[in-house]
Amino acid sequence: MTLLIEQLVQYARQHSPFYAALYRDIPRSGWQLHDLPLIDPALYWQQSQTLSSWPVLTGPIIDGHVFRTGGSTGAGKLSVYSREEWRDFVHAFGQGMGTQLTPSDRVANLFFAGDLYTSFLFIHGALAHSPVPVCEYPFTGAVETTLLAEAIEAHQINVLACVPAQLLRFVSQLLERGQVLASVTLVLYGGESLFEEQLSMLSLALPNARFASVGCASVDAGLIGASTPDCLLGEHHVFDGDALVEIIDETTGKPIEEEGQTGILVVTNLQRRLMPLIRYPTGDLAVWCEPTDTKQRKFALRGRASQGYRIRLGTLSLFPEEIGGIVKAHLGPASWQLLLARANGMDSLTLRVAPDGGLSSAVKEKLYAALIEKYPAMNTLSQEDLLRFDIAYHTAHKLTLHPRSGKLLRVVDERSYVVQAERQA
Repeated sequence: MTLLIEQLVQYARQHSPFYAALYRDIPRSGWQLHDLPLIDPALYWQQSQTLSSWPVLTGPIIDGHVFRTGGSTGAGKLSVYSREEWRDFVHAFGQGMGTQLTPSDRVANLFFAGDLYTSFLFIHGALAHSPVPVCEYPFTGAVETTLLAEAIEAHQINVLACVPAQLLRFVSQLLERGQVLASVTLVLYGGESLFEEQLSMLSLALPNARFASVGCASVDAGLIGASTPDCLLGEHHVFDGDALVEIIDETTGKPIEEEGQTGILVVTNLQRRLMPLIRYPTGDLAVWCEPTDTKQRKFALRGRASQGYRIRLGTLSLFPEEIGGIVKAHLGPASWQLLLARANGMDSLTLRVAPDGGLSSAVKEKLYAALIEKYPAMNTLSQEDLLRFDIAYHTAHKLTLHPRSGKLLRVVDERSYVVQAERQA
């Protein structure tokens, strides 16, 4: 059930202790959306591991679904949907995703399942709500590469739905064997961006494929944007009526309405009452691509926000708050930031640290080991040549600051998200 923003706010402040406290100084009427405070994700997710006492929730979990927002089974935060909310979620997303599909498409669902991951179940549900009839092949992300290639050819599967890191691994192995899959006409990717040089490599093994986002959503924020055939890579349309999308100036906190000006992507979900999301920063940067008052206004993603709650690198989820705790445990109150970049077709993640007195090799090794222990997938991706991770010592004045506010940027994303040309068959 979709609510008006006024109804949602009234319900949240009446039934959620978190929102009752957050809106203590907000009048009962006469406010505008930008008058409501942005959610602080760190405060929002406190106590989410114990759902029975999580102050965000507006009631008990009687029916529905519980997922993790990232990390392994023992990490990450829990996100919950009532049965009705989940049905509305996958229905709306499926309607948007269906605009990319044609009748009788054969879709390989290669997203991940298990350990409370949502992506496979989510895409499975969305395909069931596609406005055009399609046939799903639910492989999951655990399927072996050779078997997948054989199945694609045997069943003439023409659509792949997957995360970029897995797609790149699959195509790399195809190229090693000199194999080309001409039957694939569409690749729907999600969870992370595709970059220009990756598209060139993918096209070698999938020469007839068009590449498009499966859509923009997350297990925590829910609906964000729909990918339709008129969208270039990285562009999405707002789900009018189901979600409110804002782009907020990172320095002033004021909404941006002009086209082309980068800001923080903020979403309000109008479908969810059990776990309300009202003015929630997604951790992404974005720009508007169309004028104000355009129906289903289009926006484009432009990388990770400097104060993002969570960072995605392929299949890896990192939480800067957790990284900060590890840095403090080894270096004390030292300044630090994360640098995201791409070089030679590979993502790189550099932890820049600026402790007083420098960084000894012994301390650097212990810090590195602690981070790998917390995020073992970093080591796995590094061994597979999908990620380069390093720790670099900097003096404090060499760390990157916000050009206007002068504040230390927690995340610096130097990857280019502008693809020069849309890749179509």
